[in-house]
Amino acid sequence: MGKVIPHSLFTDFDINLFKAGKHFRLYEKLGSHPMEVNGEKGTYFAVWAPSAKAVSVVGDFNYWIEGDHKLNVRWDGSGIWEGFIPGVMAGTRYKYKIHSHNNDIKTEKADPFARYSEQPPKTASIVWDKSYKWKDAKWMDSRKSKNSLDSPFSVYEVHLGSWKRNEKNEFLTYEELAKELVQYVKEMNFTHVEFMPVMEYPYDPSWGYQLTGYFAPTSRFGEPEGLKKLIDTLHQNEIGVILDWVPSHFPEDAHGLGFFDGSHLYEHPDRRRGYHPDWKSLIFNYGRNEVRAFLISNALFWLEQFHVDGLRVDAVASMLYLDYSREAGEWEPNIYGNNENLEAISLIRELNEEVYKNFDGVQTIAEESTSFSMVSRPVSIGGLGFGMKWMMGWMHDTLEYFKKEPIYRRHHQNDLTFSMTYAFTENFMLPFSHDEVVYGKQSLLYKMPGDEWQRFANLRLLFGYMFTHPGTNLLFMGAEFGQSSEWNFQNSLDWHLLQYDYHKGIQELIKDLNAFYKKHPALYEKQFSSEGFQWIDYGDAQNSVLTYLRKGHDEKDDLLIACNFTPVPRENYRIGVPRTRQYKEVFNTDAAKYGGSGMKNTIRKVAKEPWHGHKQSIEVNIPPLGMVVFH
Repeated sequence: MGKVIPHSLFTDFDINLFKAGKHFRLYEKLGSHPMEVNGEKGTYFAVWAPSAKAVSVVGDFNYWIEGDHKLNVRWDGSGIWEGFIPGVMAGTRYKYKIHSHNNDIKTEKADPFARYSEQPPKTASIVWDKSYKWKDAKWMDSRKSKNSLDSPFSVYEVHLGSWKRNEKNEFLTYEELAKELVQYVKEMNFTHVEFMPVMEYPYDPSWGYQLTGYFAPTSRFGEPEGLKKLIDTLHQNEIGVILDWVPSHFPEDAHGLGFFDGSHLYEHPDRRRGYHPDWKSLIFNYGRNEVRAFLISNALFWLEQFHVDGLRVDAVASMLYLDYSREAGEWEPNIYGNNENLEAISLIRELNEEVYKNFDGVQTIAEESTSFSMVSRPVSIGGLGFGMKWMMGWMHDTLEYFKKEPIYRRHHQNDLTFSMTYAFTENFMLPFSHDEVVYGKQSLLYKMPGDEWQRFANLRLLFGYMFTHPGTNLLFMGAEFGQSSEWNFQNSLDWHLLQYDYHKGIQELIKDLNAFYKKHPALYEKQFSSEGFQWIDYGDAQNSVLTYLRKGHDEKDDLLIACNFTPVPRENYRIGVPRTRQYKEVFNTDAAKYGGSGMKNTIRKVAKEPWHGHKQSIEVNIPPLGMVVFH
């Protein structure tokens, strides 16, 4: 095995960009790159470790012996160590042995830019250079229309390790998921999937939210090309792909980013800003230029190399506030004396600007749980620049309402109507995510009150209300067939429940709701605009009934929605309507095929009787715990 040959992929311009925090394609330079130098095949290695005294590459090729293959430090003060090692080929396992100036510490670290890693609990990086031939050109050419803010977004949130497992309770591979998951999502009429983190992570109970391999798809399900095939197959079936992305924190695992070169390299050195008390993890130093370049490069990597259509950015609130989960005295105000993390806010804005500048037809989505303003407004007018934001307040208020016995709901109608006071301040996505069905919170089905019939009727009503409320939609896997137990990441979903009619009915409902949502422009063309929604009556708390209109660009597409949140059928219920036309029932969550009572409406003619502020009205039947849509 040859020694290290001096070689570099960096130009002076690259280094200047890196130092300035403006190099957003770092994955093309740092990491391991198989290549040929002076007629010899091998691998070029480059790692950022400015506090190192020496850096060796150790691995299969040198029996993991330190010092045999020492990298050369660059002369320009960048802190980058690099070199070409002949004979090291793709598939070789390796780490960096870093000897630090600080306290003479020696550590073995995985490569922060590795494209592939050993399967946990093993932790070595793997040299990788396989190519993949994409077949999704049709999707990529047209996805701008599929991912625009006036297009339908019905998202199926998936944890790849527990959506479905084989008979031995082993993970399905990316290739197996490309067959089974894609077929299922298409059959269920979802427009997008969102994968909980697929980047390499060491600890299964973290669900992927504690990353060590930011550029490596987890090897739990196979090789990186397998994930590309899964995404490619989804695209070929006209399904968009959103990835969970975690720039908010990272674990302290010995082989990870923490204390990387014997110094606080990636994390903030002040524990008040560099340590997350909730998750016992480290927080990136958002003010360090090279760290900013690392994070933005990582976001662009997944969009470019894996063709993803969006990034759902995790735990944005924890990034925005210096006092997040901290008591008085545990945090330090910014230069203006308040609690905003100015460096993190600056990073988020730059991230979103780079994403939208470089990629047509993608979206970034913020999981942000506070009332921080203008999260989904352009950076140019002072916003954070996200395309959408999760509507956590709506989710919380709605579930609190639905948990109540129907007899008490008349006193809490404001829990539902309050969302409309702020529904158009952001581009909101309505989430029923994994967080709502773990840690004793129960499944969505078992949050519902009443006997078995009422539980399922409530769940159907909840979904009907969700799909007709302004905003886009997200459902965590299992909700679509009424999973009865809490989510367990160690097992498959309870697919056996589909042998029961009520569960099958929920699945049919979601399948039809998705198709209905995609078919009716009134539900998505103005989903983020107050012009797309109009109350007819939000004041009938006595009967626990809400009536409202959803509107598209063309008034002939308008839909009238009526929701009855009690098990008492509302027969001949009068509703004021804006136009003198006949009204036809086009959707009913109480249909017999969904497990409902089958109460329905014939075509309703308008009467010249003023009601709800309109000159005319109709009488309709609103089924028990049901939602009806009229066109």
